[in-house]
Amino acid sequence: MYCFDEGQHRKPHIHARYQNFEASFAILDGECLAGTMPPNKMHHIRRWIDMHREELLINWALAVEGELPRRIKPLK
Repeated sequence: MYCFDEGQHRKPHIHARYQNFEASFAILDGECLAGTMPPNKMHHIRRWIDMHREELLINWALAVEGELPRRIKPLK
């Protein structure tokens, strides 16, 4: 998540990276907004979004205001 990052996609979203892949995913429904990711990694990212949606939306509100988002546990 980047501070002040509401311009391009206009939806609450996160950025994910894996090896040489990068993609943005909507927080509300897990839609891939931009970029590419291997299918199995997309599944894991969407599962993580589902598990942490409320925390992600709180972090989105913080980031839009220029504040640092809080840390969220990674998917293991």
